Amino acid sequence: MDTISFSVLSFLLLSSSLIHSSVLSASSPERETSEIGIIIGGGGDDHAPAPPVNCPPPPPPPPPSRLEKARRVLLKFATKINDPNDFTNNWHGPNPCQFRGVKCDKYPNSSELAVSGLDFNQAGFSHRQGSNLGLTGILDSIPELAFFHVNSNNFSGQIPTQITKYPFFYELDLSNNKLVGEFPRDVLSSKQLLFVDLRFNNLTGPVPPELFNMDLDVIFINNNKFNSNLPWNFGNTPARYLTFANNKFTGPIPSSIGNASKTLTEVLFLKNQFSGCLPYEIGFLKKAIVFDVSNNLLTGPIPESFACLQKIRFLNLAHNKFYGYIPESVCELPGISNNGNLTLTDNYFTEVGPKCMKLIRSKVLEVSGNCIVGLPNQKSPEECFKFWFYVKPCPNEWSLKIVPCKKQYPKDDESAASSPAPVTYESLTPTRHRLM
Repeated sequence: MDTISFSVLSFLLLSSSLIHSSVLSASSPERETSEIGIIIGGGGDDHAPAPPVNCPPPPPPPPPSRLEKARRVLLKFATKINDPNDFTNNWHGPNPCQFRGVKCDKYPNSSELAVSGLDFNQAGFSHRQGSNLGLTGILDSIPELAFFHVNSNNFSGQIPTQITKYPFFYELDLSNNKLVGEFPRDVLSSKQLLFVDLRFNNLTGPVPPELFNMDLDVIFINNNKFNSNLPWNFGNTPARYLTFANNKFTGPIPSSIGNASKTLTEVLFLKNQFSGCLPYEIGFLKKAIVFDVSNNLLTGPIPESFACLQKIRFLNLAHNKFYGYIPESVCELPGISNNGNLTLTDNYFTEVGPKCMKLIRSKVLEVSGNCIVGLPNQKSPEECFKFWFYVKPCPNEWSLKIVPCKKQYPKDDESAASSPAPVTYESLTPTRHRLM
């Protein structure tokens, strides 16, 4: 074979081999890859590339702290309110403890700070949309709260049930707001409360007996529209300060009031519609400093047991239908005779003794508008006679002579006179911040 023929034959064989390899590569990519791998790697699976590593997901961020949760609640609340006094103008930044009206403290058994109290007194908050400003969204959202004081705002609606589960919630002041309806039942289920202030709202209906079984120190419900009789267990309350003034309570003052002898310090019943005669058990109130039943429909003589009110300083029976003589033993009480006050104005008393006359001259005892012959500014004889013509004796008249104590206090006792000024009368001012 000549040289040219041999060259042509070699070219044709080489071309055929290349065409065959191309066809195989096109029909089997795996083969191509395998072959390339054999060529590159030397023909073994031991040198196959490692599969890609799956990295674990990043850890979740830590849960927000108690302070951060409270901060978010406060800022959300601020977006819903009208703030006419710019109360919340410094509510910015990461630390809610620096917000106006916000109190912080260490959470019990922890080093963590928490919002322990809110004091929005006289802020004047209302709802930005013009609708009712509810307590949900603020009172129900900070479980670390120990107190909530919002005197003189425009809160309304129901009290959130969540407060019954707050472990350290001691003080609730919703005075001078827009609460309506009956006494808020959820207050009765709160086991930690010591201070309840619902005065100056529009609450109606009776006061539930459960209120007086609660371990409260202060009950202020004056200036509402509560009505009906006081519950029979009224005296079960351990409260020291009670203001029931300016409501529509009716019926007699319960004789169980004597059960509160160890705690009751000040009680205001003025400007209601109480009727009947006073129970002699009032004389058991050995710690009472203030007792005010003025402007009611009460009647009968002053019980002789009042001689046992050894701490009393302010005794007001004015503007009722009390009658008879004024007990000298009451005028001897050290808290009365030593810069105290005994007010019997506008009744039907007829007689005073020398010790009471001494208090009249010193202006400690006020007796204008009665039926006491010989004293100025008394009712007319005709008015007094008409009253006596229709007067009815007390059903408990037999008990009004009982004196359940031995009068052992010395005449120069100054303990009552040195007692602090009364706090309950300040509850009659709607915008009062705190009463204690």
